[in-house]
Amino acid sequence: MPVLHTLRRAGAVLLLAAAALLAAPASPAAADEPGWTAEPAAGTAAAVRPYFYLAGAPGTVLEDRLALVNTTDRERTVTLRGADAYNTADGALAVRPATAAPATPGAGSWISFGTATTVTVPPRTRAVVPFTLTVPPASPPGDHPAAVVATEAGHEVAVRVHLRVGGPALAALTVEDVAVRGRGRSAVIAYTLVNRGNVALAPALRIRADSLVGDAPAPPRARTLPVELLPGQRVELTEPWPGAPALDRVRVTLTVTAPGGARAEAGGSRWLVPGGLPGWTGAGLLALGATTAAALYLVRGRRPDPGPAPDAPPAAGPTTPAPHHELTGAAR
Repeated sequence: MPVLHTLRRAGAVLLLAAAALLAAPASPAAADEPGWTAEPAAGTAAAVRPYFYLAGAPGTVLEDRLALVNTTDRERTVTLRGADAYNTADGALAVRPATAAPATPGAGSWISFGTATTVTVPPRTRAVVPFTLTVPPASPPGDHPAAVVATEAGHEVAVRVHLRVGGPALAALTVEDVAVRGRGRSAVIAYTLVNRGNVALAPALRIRADSLVGDAPAPPRARTLPVELLPGQRVELTEPWPGAPALDRVRVTLTVTAPGGARAEAGGSRWLVPGGLPGWTGAGLLALGATTAAALYLVRGRRPDPGPAPDAPPAAGPTTPAPHHELTGAAR
């Protein structure tokens, strides 16, 4: 009997273990990895390059190489192309889709892989693909953003190309649409930066705040913005201002600078009121002032008329002197 009891217990344990295994959720499958990478090929110094940097005068042909690395056990067929590039608001690289033809082709159209637009990379192999960038003779000087794009089975990798065309460089920018939005700890300073020059800019921002009634709390300190502003690019940004006054009229002045002598300044103002008084905007305060003035005018206009002033006494004129009587007798 003890042996039979032990066998029964062992069987119960095995059944419970099997049930637990069946009830346990299956481990999620690993996310599909692309299985290949694209990056600038190492130069003579074998240094890792995060992007391509090319520079030359108009009319020159520049050369470089792209490295494709297949890390899987099956071959990969990768399609290559050049594309115009730009930065998103957070500074990330974005490229123009292959199906979107720009009205004015940019530096992406200057990139050519020749006959190697489609490359088959064997398993566990690194392939180096050369390409050229031909700068048109009439190209304006300055920075021209572009990218090399590799695509395979719906997966796309873009490698940035920094192209500097020789000639006079102009660093210029403007700051526009400055406004204070929100209130209290959620207040922000919104503004727009526009690169008006022909070189990429790394802008730095300084904010000054002035108030009508009290001392304006310190706005965000001066700092270099985490964006790269490409030529012709317009980007909308915000700066948090948790210390904004609760009830005051504030004016903020933004000064933006960048290497190369670029400098711009602009400002904006707004009435800041507590959240429970959403209607008390600057226009509301002006309307209140106008209403008060009108009420004072009406009160003054309804005072009783005191009537005409009393007649003034006649002015004193010349008088005839009283007659002088001479005493001739002695008094008794």
